[in-house]
Amino acid sequence: MNEAATQVLGEREPIVQLERLTRSFVQGGVTIEVLRGVDLTIGAGEIVALLGPSGSGKSTMLQAVGLLEGGFGGRIAIAGIEASGLDAAQRTRMRRDHLGFVYQFHHLLPDFNAEENVILPQLVSGKERGAARIRAQELLGALGLEHRLEHRPSQLSGGEQQRVAVARALANGPRLVLADEPTGNLDEHTADKVLAQFLQLVRGHGSAALVATHNERLAARMDRVVRLHEGVLE
Repeated sequence: MNEAATQVLGEREPIVQLERLTRSFVQGGVTIEVLRGVDLTIGAGEIVALLGPSGSGKSTMLQAVGLLEGGFGGRIAIAGIEASGLDAAQRTRMRRDHLGFVYQFHHLLPDFNAEENVILPQLVSGKERGAARIRAQELLGALGLEHRLEHRPSQLSGGEQQRVAVARALANGPRLVLADEPTGNLDEHTADKVLAQFLQLVRGHGSAALVATHNERLAARMDRVVRLHEGVLE
C-alpha cells in the first residue's frame, strides 16, 4: 500500500475503499439499479453503521464488500488489495484471511459445540489445533460463555448463539468484520448486550467493521453512521 493511501482518515490505514460501486438486476425485462455509485472508505479500527430500510440494498452492499458474488461495477479494495482482478480461489483466500462475517441468523454448525464452532475456521486457515482451542476459549470467555464451551447450538439461547457467531467471526483476526442485522433476531435487552460485547471485541482487536442495521438507536453507538438511500450513500 502506498504512503498516500495510508494517510486516508488521518493516521488510520484504509481497510475498505469503495469507489462508484454499482449493482443492478434484471427482473421481468426491467433493470433494477440497487447500488448506483457508492463511495465509502473505512479506516482501521473504525466501526461504521450502514442504515437503511428493508430492501434498500444494505445486504447487496455487504455481499459486494464481502466478495460473496460477482456482477458489481466500480472499485472494491480490501486491506489495500484490489478485488476486481481476483479469481474465485483468490477471493476465497481473501475472505478466509481478511474478513469475518456475522449474520442475523447465527448459522452455527449444529453438530459441533460452541468451542468447536470457533475452532473450525481456524483449522481451515491452517492454525494448529491447540492454538485454535486457546483462541476459541479466549474469545468465548470474553463474551461470557466460558461455562458454555461444550454446549451445542440447540442448547444455547438466541443471545448465546449469536455471541458464538461473533467469536467465530473474529477467530482468525480479520481486518474487516461485516455484520448484517447481527442483533435483528434478538429481543431489545439481549440485542443491547450482544452489540456491546461485539463493539468491545472488535475495537479491542483493532478490526474495522461495517454493520448493516435499520435500528437508529443501535447505530448511534458506533463510530460513524452512513445511510443508503436509493442506491447511494448519504
